[in-house]
Amino acid sequence: MPQWWPDLLGSWIYYSCLPAAKNLQPRFERIARFAPWIGLFIGGAQACLWLAGSALGLPTASLAALVIAFGLWLSGGLHFDGVLDCGDGLGAGKRQMEAMADSRIGASGLVAGLILLLLKGAALIALAPGAAAAALLWSAFWGRVSPLLAIALFPYLRPGGSAGFHREHSQGLSRELRPSAFAFALMVGLSLAVPNLPLGAGISGLIPAVAVPFWLGKRLGGHSGDSYGACVEWTEALALWLIWLIGLPGLG
Repeated sequence: MPQWWPDLLGSWIYYSCLPAAKNLQPRFERIARFAPWIGLFIGGAQACLWLAGSALGLPTASLAALVIAFGLWLSGGLHFDGVLDCGDGLGAGKRQMEAMADSRIGASGLVAGLILLLLKGAALIALAPGAAAAALLWSAFWGRVSPLLAIALFPYLRPGGSAGFHREHSQGLSRELRPSAFAFALMVGLSLAVPNLPLGAGISGLIPAVAVPFWLGKRLGGHSGDSYGACVEWTEALALWLIWLIGLPGLG
């Protein structure tokens, strides 16, 4: 068995709520590097649901809501919880860490969550019918690349926090991105073989994948597990809109 296999299994268990083989021993030290692969699976499952719903004639708005809910279920709401907590932190000023640690949802977190869901839903409706399935794959991939930059380039804000192991075991950005490079090559190959939208539109998700962790890192003074999750969700939402904008002439 390859040495990296336990990390991939740990990533599957940590980043999804789907069952895993019980006879294999997972490892949870460097799981973030395989998160983009888990993202491809989740995005692929959402894409399949989108295609199936479209074939059955479901209304686009209803299908968009169903696909978003399906993605939240597959991830166990792990990253969306970070959006809510991070939203509260950004609205709390100097008490940001205290607000983010509070399990109760404040007004700022609620608004952030609603805006995120509305942005995702509106983007999927705009991308329908031709490019939404491919966009779901690309956005899920870039969403999981984003925290790798946050982990490698910013300090961890919560000593003893449950997500601190990501930075503790990180071996540098270039090494942590290697599995993502293979996933990216796979996505490029799929886009060239099945051109549902321009390749440049899919690649454009790199922009929010870089911008979101830098913006949040500067605003918060670093990152925590909550902001790692927020990076995933906001990158996904912005990537969907960029894909629509850049791929506009070739969509439909």
